Amino acid sequence: MAAPKQRKTKSRRNQRRMHIHIPYKNLVECPQCGKKKLPHRVCSFCGHYKGREVVDVLEDLKPDSKK
Repeated sequence: MAAPKQRKTKSRRNQRRMHIHIPYKNLVECPQCGKKKLPHRVCSFCGHYKGREVVDVLEDLKPDSKK
């Protein structure tokens, strides 16, 4: 069975692993509230997408009248 003749240095190891990482997310500012969000997604803070409200985020804060 083959075995390495010499030990690889930490710099060689780290150079090999240089591309093994979690890439940064490309975040953009929401034009309505200014919070950071993923592009082409509904803003989770204000519920707007393309200048109109798509999701009512205050719905969860309202008390249930059904109970």
